[in-house]
Amino acid sequence: MSDIKLTLALPSGPDDRWELARQMGVEYAHPHPAMGAAGLGSGDDRTGDAPPDYDDLLRLVNAFENVGLEVPVIGPCGTMSDATRLGREGRDEEIEATCQVIRNAGALDIPVVTYSWMSRFWWMRTDERVPLRGNSLTTRYVHEQSERGPGAGVDAAEEDLWENLGYFLERVVPVAEEEGVKLALHPDDPPLSPVRGVPRIITSPEAYDRVLDLYPSESNGISFCTGNFIAMGADLSEAIHHFGANIHYVHFRDVEGDAEDVTEVWHDAGPTDMLAAMRAFHEIGFDGPMRPDHVPTMQSETNERPGYEMKGRILAVGYMRGLIEAVTDE
Repeated sequence: MSDIKLTLALPSGPDDRWELARQMGVEYAHPHPAMGAAGLGSGDDRTGDAPPDYDDLLRLVNAFENVGLEVPVIGPCGTMSDATRLGREGRDEEIEATCQVIRNAGALDIPVVTYSWMSRFWWMRTDERVPLRGNSLTTRYVHEQSERGPGAGVDAAEEDLWENLGYFLERVVPVAEEEGVKLALHPDDPPLSPVRGVPRIITSPEAYDRVLDLYPSESNGISFCTGNFIAMGADLSEAIHHFGANIHYVHFRDVEGDAEDVTEVWHDAGPTDMLAAMRAFHEIGFDGPMRPDHVPTMQSETNERPGYEMKGRILAVGYMRGLIEAVTDE
């Protein structure tokens, strides 16, 4: 069997989803307090919860371990806002708070800390009730519809974001190296720039090459979201091989369309050869956390957490486990 750590994003407080994860054979959890509120929300990594101090994180890790779940990844960690991304007052304090989260992760043997560089807007969707098979519901982003809305009033250019990302990496990567922690940068979702007048920079494979060149290190890497790479127009298997050991975390999903008009689809019924993608992860020897991401909402679910209801993730985990076994046995 592959060494991939099949992981679920789970709330930081215990509920039925913890037990369901174990019942479906998942052994790894990504504590995720936001749990996927889709729409035109803030790009603030601060989800409303205070960043975990060491004792908070220790208790959280122990709580998961008590039900048979390990924690191989944390983040976003409630430490960053646009002060960091846009180089505003307060960024040094936020960066130091991020460094402390990295130190806490290292002390607890949590190998991956993930973050994003989306300014002002978080992952964006213009529709949360698009029907798929059997009247299941999925999400969609249509750029033309979104752009009719008001601008965000951000006075910055893409190069400002690049400069501020370099400033950030110069301070946090040495701490991650010292602690044996790997940083995983998530792509912008959707991978477009600008959005409502707001520049975005993590929108292409070439952008990730630039990120890795900003601070070459085993600790500076990628949260590889397959759906976003598909929306970028990338050849998925080629991109996986290209980034190889720099991939520290995987969000596994499929989409239809491109960044201008993109719809989430069922993991087992989209246009992409997901078996080939899983084979590529196996071929590069990926052994980090991999989670199913952004599933449709199914019968009797409320759709209060578009993309993150539980029944679709049960299907996705079974599908992914089958793909993993298939490529391992080849």
